[in-house]
Formats: sequence, structure tokens, C-alpha cells
Amino acid sequence: MAAVLEVLVWWSALTGIWLVLISTVDPLEVLVGAVAALAAALLARAGRRAVAAQ
Repeated sequence: MAAVLEVLVWWSALTGIWLVLISTVDPLEVLVGAVAALAAALLARAGRRAVAAQ
């Protein structure tokens, strides 16, 4: 459950940053940003776990 919460927090923060930085909020832009933010959130979690394991 903690893993899901961590990814959700990363995803929402990254999606929020994306929405602030784009000039026009178009549905396709939101979809692309949300998918990219999900990928980045999963990589951020994996990176944090890799660093913490050392």
C-alpha cells in the first residue's frame, strides 16, 4: 500500500507541474503528461529504492 501511495504522490506532483508548464491545456496534452508522469513516478520509486538498498 505504501508503494501505491508513493507512486500516486509522485504522479500527482509531476502531473501538476506538467499542467502548470504547458501553455494550452488540451485533452491530448493532459493524457500525454499523465502517462509520462506515471512513467517518471515509477522510475523515481525504483531509483529511491535502489539508493536506499545500498
